[in-house]
Amino acid sequence: MGRIRHIFSPNPKARIISCSPYSPSPSPCLIPQPQSGSGSKPESLQSHLLRLSPFHSYPHRPLQFFRWSLQHRHYYPSRTKIQEDYDYDHTIQSYVSLIRALSSLPSSHKIHFHDDAWPGCIIKQLVCEMTSLGLSLTSYASTELMKSLAIVGLVEELLWVWRQMKCAGLEPSLVHYNCLMECLVNSGFVDSAEKVFYSMNEKPDVISYNILIKGYCNSGQNAKAVELFKGMYERAGVLPDNVTSLSLMQCHYADQSYHECVSLYQEMEERGVEIHPHAHGLVITGLCKDGKPFEGLKVLEEMLKKGYQPNVSIYNALIDSFGKCGMEDQAISLFERMKIDGFTPDGVTYGVVINCLCNSGKLDDAMHYFRFCEKEGGVMVNVAMYTGLINAFGKAGMVEKAQQLFDEMPDNGLLPDSLCYNTLIDALVKAGRIDYALAHAKRMESDGFNPTVYTYTVLIHGLFTKHRNEEAIKLWYEMVNEKGIIPTNTAFRVLSRGLCLSGKFNIACKVLDEIAPMGVVVENAYEEMLNVLCKAGRFKQACKLADEIVGKGREIPGRVRTAMINALRKVGNADLAIKLMHSKIGIGYDRFGSIKRRVKFQTLFH
Repeated sequence: MGRIRHIFSPNPKARIISCSPYSPSPSPCLIPQPQSGSGSKPESLQSHLLRLSPFHSYPHRPLQFFRWSLQHRHYYPSRTKIQEDYDYDHTIQSYVSLIRALSSLPSSHKIHFHDDAWPGCIIKQLVCEMTSLGLSLTSYASTELMKSLAIVGLVEELLWVWRQMKCAGLEPSLVHYNCLMECLVNSGFVDSAEKVFYSMNEKPDVISYNILIKGYCNSGQNAKAVELFKGMYERAGVLPDNVTSLSLMQCHYADQSYHECVSLYQEMEERGVEIHPHAHGLVITGLCKDGKPFEGLKVLEEMLKKGYQPNVSIYNALIDSFGKCGMEDQAISLFERMKIDGFTPDGVTYGVVINCLCNSGKLDDAMHYFRFCEKEGGVMVNVAMYTGLINAFGKAGMVEKAQQLFDEMPDNGLLPDSLCYNTLIDALVKAGRIDYALAHAKRMESDGFNPTVYTYTVLIHGLFTKHRNEEAIKLWYEMVNEKGIIPTNTAFRVLSRGLCLSGKFNIACKVLDEIAPMGVVVENAYEEMLNVLCKAGRFKQACKLADEIVGKGREIPGRVRTAMINALRKVGNADLAIKLMHSKIGIGYDRFGSIKRRVKFQTLFH
């Protein structure tokens, strides 16, 4: 009775501390000494034990001890002065120690004490207790509390500490301002953090700037982040550090301003600032996306010289960039070097290598790596790998192989996605197998993937190619009216081309009028239709279309006439182009008594 056993130990039989009415007073050498520069009295034994407890592994044990000490704080019938100073009472130091320990736990952690609770919930309860007990804050306690509350983003509780400081006559320091800004930024109140920044009694330091720049970047206010960064040294004389530059580089990277990332990286090198490994990764990836793999490779070499280890993602970006630039030899060479350097390629790596080989037409090598992943490499093949191979075989005219790969996907536990279906449908259409393509479109829908505008565009093109014009028109209206899919400019161009070549350009004009209210404005639509007819040698039909465009007021006559002359010139029919240019067709009039009639384009052949 009267003992505390195994409170902090995972072993129930262990005995960490024994306190009873018969225990001697704590030895002065064991009493925790005051924090240096804290300006407060020595740390209580309770606070000391809470600070030393194995919190991450057993977070509920110190909390149990904290609650136990509350129940037994008047246990001693008579206490000496030392016992009064170092008993297990709930002092401000104990609260600070416990809150600090709780704030260091992961946000996903649960503390099993009576009811399941998150660390943030327990911290809120503890702050409420401090309020009800009327504990006065010291400078050291307020600083530590604000640091802890800023980590977990408890704005209301942090503002309570701020108010308590004012009541106690404690002047906020730069650390307090930074903690307040950090908490506001972490909670999404960037505008409030900005007000705090510009109302500080002390000169902001690099940490202050870093916090606000991070807030601007997280909230998408990138222009403000750049402006603040530029003014750090010019107006405030504060030199940015690697954290500042990294935040801004992430901001530029998100905006796809990769050249700005490179500029910052070069500026950091010139100033001799230590560059964070993640900054190297951003620069390398940005250069790769900009189509500059050799420059990215140079940054990788510099990274290795500095003793930083790259990761698999950096190698993947470089290999992919080399492949997209048509330099498959460099891509494969880097892939082999990656393995020699001790990095294990993952599914993304093999996918990038396979796509690289597919793009260069080395389908046998691509299949070799694919089968290696499937059987020996220990890497799960994925839908993206299959899609790349199906696309490559389809472009090579090997549609049977593409179909075979598509059919084997369920054997590997994979279901094709919308992109994979569209890729196969495109391959089948180009191979002239329109019925198979239509069947796969229905299967795609039955598998839960709605056909996209791309799906319909490919199928409509295939139907027109096979002169199944009525089915193509029906499919268009199914897409627009039944599925509610808004067509793209490309979709209309495919439809109008098919309609013009089949002599149904009046329907094309009607459809063009129908899609305008949907917000689909096809620039130079009539010019393209005239070009299609002239390229096919159907000059009379082109003239008929031109007359219809002018007659219904869809376009001004002069523009139609210019488009018709250009179309004739492009196909090498200079005679008709010159004849049209020197005539009054389209822009002139003939008189029939008192009646004026525009000279039609069809008179070009009279």
